Amino acid sequence: MGKALIAIKKANRLTDLIELRVDYLRNARLALLLQDRKKPFIVTNRRKEEGGKYRGEERKRLSVLKEAIHLGADYIDVELATERSLLQGLVRDKRGTQVILSFHDFRRTPSLKELQRISWQMIQLGADVIKIVPFAKSWEDNLSILSLIPFARERRQKIVAFCMGEKGKISRIFSPFFGAAWTYASIDRTRVSAPGQLTVRELKNTWEKMR
Repeated sequence: MGKALIAIKKANRLTDLIELRVDYLRNARLALLLQDRKKPFIVTNRRKEEGGKYRGEERKRLSVLKEAIHLGADYIDVELATERSLLQGLVRDKRGTQVILSFHDFRRTPSLKELQRISWQMIQLGADVIKIVPFAKSWEDNLSILSLIPFARERRQKIVAFCMGEKGKISRIFSPFFGAAWTYASIDRTRVSAPGQLTVRELKNTWEKMR
């Protein structure tokens, strides 16, 4: 817990939005972590199959997100693959919290048509923000994922979309310029949570050079 509080303090100086990965913490005390927050928070409790560290019972995993809603978290992130009845319950009971519905593919980037189908499914489920993050096996995969952003925006849907992997770094950098709600970066190299993730400093330095 102490390390998490130190990391939050550092993130407050560097970022506009903070993701709290509860699956990385032991006995996380959400009320303590969310109190006196200076930046908006995303609370995520990612299961192992989706690239996280949570290995326990599903209802217990989602109870953490319910607690985050009760504590007034700005966002929760829940996977599209979540059991439908449990997922719909979170969306229905979200109160003032926005629900990020997420999809990850750690093997490939689906075709643009398939990505659009997944996006539409998320929209119909009532997501406030859709997050689609596949793995780039080629440079061209970045074009597919970036093309998904205007598709969502034309439907007045907030979206976060980029590719994982070394070849996906370019989409992490450019997605906000295409209209993504935000992109993700780690506060330092020791806290990288996905392949190809840049640090906040690396991302900001790249944007500065582009200007």
